[in-house]
Amino acid sequence: MRLWYAPTSPFSRKVRIAAAELSLDGALALEEVNPWTSAALRAVNPLAKVPTLERDVGEPLYESAVIVAYLDALDPPARLHPPAGEARWRALLVQGLADGAMTAAGRLFADEQRPDGERSATMMARFHTAIDAALDDLARRPLDDEAPTIGEISAAAFVGYLDFRWPGHPWREGRPALAAWFDRFAARPSMRATAYRLPQ
Repeated sequence: MRLWYAPTSPFSRKVRIAAAELSLDGALALEEVNPWTSAALRAVNPLAKVPTLERDVGEPLYESAVIVAYLDALDPPARLHPPAGEARWRALLVQGLADGAMTAAGRLFADEQRPDGERSATMMARFHTAIDAALDDLARRPLDDEAPTIGEISAAAFVGYLDFRWPGHPWREGRPALAAWFDRFAARPSMRATAYRLPQ
């Protein structure tokens, strides 16, 4: 299988963390790409977005949640998606929360790169509010660093993105439990092997 990814994309990292947790990272051929300019990626995914998974059999898969669900189903029983019940809904809820926060963080970073006259103060404030509210919500939750679900993996990709794009971001202030959880989670081999970096 081939995974089209960008090393700065939190959604790409989420998939790569999940693959490593499932011991499937060796089964993925990594195709680093600039999704803004790659005609080859658009030929596989009409949205030209990362991550995109080209499977050995079947159509390519888009969107990180779909790709992780597919990888988790390759070797039943699923490890990252709990069976039906409250634990499953919690894992999916945390995934949705973290995914939304990653989208806000990515758009905030992109807006910050624009010239002053092209920035939207209203939208940037909205992104900041969404990020802070998501952090506060995660800080109240019991997050697992030993047997993570897709919820914890998504949360780790989000929080790690803040450290990558805004070194010294004060997200740890007032959130000691979340900070301690992330420090433990960041030591996992899946996190160390997928660290964010600038494109080569």
